[in-house]
Amino acid sequence: MKQIIPTNFMTLFDTDPEIATALQSELRRQQDGLEMIPSENYVSPAVLEALGSIATNKYSEGFPGKRYYGGNEYIDQIEQLAKERAKTLFGVSHANVQAPYSLKSSQAIPA
Repeated sequence: MKQIIPTNFMTLFDTDPEIATALQSELRRQQDGLEMIPSENYVSPAVLEALGSIATNKYSEGFPGKRYYGGNEYIDQIEQLAKERAKTLFGVSHANVQAPYSLKSSQAIPA
């Protein structure tokens, strides 16, 4: 497997073992149960890897090619791929897919 997380990063177990242990317990809970609420269904390891990737550090407000900030060429590429795949999957001519990365920072700051 190719590494997409820099190798010099410390793990969550290294920096905060209590949170890491709680998250590990949550993983076991999800794997042992059957959640019937769609928003609580668990995702594949590939989705977890993408959502926990270096892209989390990127603010990407707007649409591909029409962003408010520079440096979004790879986020644009990811969103365009997702849109094309969604259109094919659902047999439609239009789809709107936007990365949640900028939303995370906005939701984490309200104080």
